Amino acid sequence: MKKILMIVCLAATFLSCGMNADAKKKDMAFQMYSVRELIGNPEKFAQNHKKVLARLAAMGYTATEAANYDNGKLYGLTPEEYKAEIEAAGLKVLSSHVGHNLSDAELKSGNFDGALKWWEQCIDAHKRAGMQYIVNPGVNYPKTLAEADVICKYLNKVGEMVSAAGMKFGYHNHSHEFGKVEGKVWYDYMLEHTDADKVFFQMDVYWAVRGQVSPVEYFKKYPGRFILLHIKDHREFGESGMVGFDAIFNNADIAGLKYPIVELEGSNRPDIMDGMKVCADYLKAAKFVKASYNK
Repeated sequence: MKKILMIVCLAATFLSCGMNADAKKKDMAFQMYSVRELIGNPEKFAQNHKKVLARLAAMGYTATEAANYDNGKLYGLTPEEYKAEIEAAGLKVLSSHVGHNLSDAELKSGNFDGALKWWEQCIDAHKRAGMQYIVNPGVNYPKTLAEADVICKYLNKVGEMVSAAGMKFGYHNHSHEFGKVEGKVWYDYMLEHTDADKVFFQMDVYWAVRGQVSPVEYFKKYPGRFILLHIKDHREFGESGMVGFDAIFNNADIAGLKYPIVELEGSNRPDIMDGMKVCADYLKAAKFVKASYNK
C-alpha cells in the first residue's frame, strides 16, 4: 500500500510540475522595433534575424509585429519570404505597423483617393505575408474638428479596405492624442467617430499613462475596442512603478484583448536582448496574465 501511495504521489507531483510548466507558456508578441539596433532595417535583418528571432522565441515570445514596410516589402523581403523567415524561427506573423499621412491638400479638400491608392499595394503585401492586423502608428494631428472629421473618415475607409482583405485595421497611440482639438480630446474623438467594425485601437499603455489617463478607464468607457495592447514601461517591465500592469490585465476582457505585444523602447542593460528576456520573464511569471486571450 505504501508503494502504491508513493507512486500516486510521484505521479501527481509530475503532473503538477507539467501543469506549472505549461502555465508559463503564454501568447505574447514582440514589436520588432524593440530590437531595431539588431534587425531594424533590411541590411541588419539579413545579417542578424536568424539568431535574434531564435533567441526571442527561446525566451517565450510567440508572435511578431513588424515595423519596416516599404514599397511592397517587409525588411527588404517579399511578403512570402518574410512570412517564411518568421515561421522558420517558430514564430507567428501577427501584425505590422505601417501608416500613410494625408497631405495638407487632402486634409483641406477631404478627398484622399490618392492616399487610398497607396494602401492598395500595402494591404495586398500584408495579406500575402499572413498578417492578421495592420496598425497605423500615427496620423496627422488635426488643428480643427473639420480636419479631425476628415482623418476619421480616412481611417474608416482604410479599415473597410483592410477588412475586405480579411484582416483588421487599428490605430496605435502615443501621448499627444490625449490632448484637445477645439475642446475635444483627440483620442476620444477618434474612438467616437470611427466605426468599431472597421477600426480597433491598439492602446500603448505606457504612452496612455504618460498622457495622464487611465488605460482601465478607457477600457470601461469603450469596451471591446482594444483588441491589441502595447505592453510597455519606461524601460523593462515593472521597474518604474509607473504602469499598473495587474489592473490592465485584470480588465483585459473588458478591453477586448486578443494579443498582448511587448515593446521595449530602450534599456539600461548593455544588451537589449537581456531587456527583452526580463520583459518575457515578467509576463510569464505574472499570475494576472492569462496563457491566451485569443479564445
